[in-house]
Amino acid sequence: MSEISLVDRIICAASAAWKDDGEVLATGIGIVPRLAASLCMLTHNRDLMMTDSEAWLMQEPVPVGPRGDYVMKRESWIGFARIFDNVWSGKRHAMVGPTQIDKFGQANISMIGSDYQKPKSMMLGVRGFPGNSMNHANSFFVPNHSTKVFVSNEVDMVASAGYNPARLAKGWDLSDIDIRWVLTNLAILDFGGPAHQMQVRSLHPGVTLAQVQEATGFELHVPANVAVTADPKAEQLALLAKLDPHNLRATALG
Repeated sequence: MSEISLVDRIICAASAAWKDDGEVLATGIGIVPRLAASLCMLTHNRDLMMTDSEAWLMQEPVPVGPRGDYVMKRESWIGFARIFDNVWSGKRHAMVGPTQIDKFGQANISMIGSDYQKPKSMMLGVRGFPGNSMNHANSFFVPNHSTKVFVSNEVDMVASAGYNPARLAKGWDLSDIDIRWVLTNLAILDFGGPAHQMQVRSLHPGVTLAQVQEATGFELHVPANVAVTADPKAEQLALLAKLDPHNLRATALG
């Protein structure tokens, strides 16, 4: 197999995030998460549901970019009411891209700065993060693993719930939070360490544990055995080429 690009390795590894979910709605925000979910639907989990990003469930994932003669294979209408039925019933797994993440898994896409009235930077607002984090599984994709993203203190604005008992709403406990995978340009992580501590699942080839810890603003749990992120299979790479025929993913890591 020719040299594997890092972004292809990440996408193929990320596709397993939905592997055991069964019939849930997969939402990938951004090119890498979307391709990962699409690849999962074609390989690991045939029951996975995806939309055309508008109002239809699809029989197969829709390629990204200009589609030429490709004709979308629609299966069923799914308007906002049905989307929210999936969200509130927990039948959804989203992979999103936070601007900041802290040791609790709390994420921020709203603003940067210590003063909410006078922020250094305003961003998207919290959008659907609060409800998503309290109702269904979520994973994160970070294209540039650094202490600017994995912050040493609490995120500047808590846009989504994490494993922080001090911020849980009344009637909720930590078992209601379901943060699955955190994928970056350095490693794959999760919150499976002691007391929901973020831990290293695998390192991408050539990356050391020291590099990952140095790029993280809080202490990571390191299991006894840390794998190297697996090489993609030839089948996965072939499908990925069809899902992204214009190679839009090539710029995803900056």
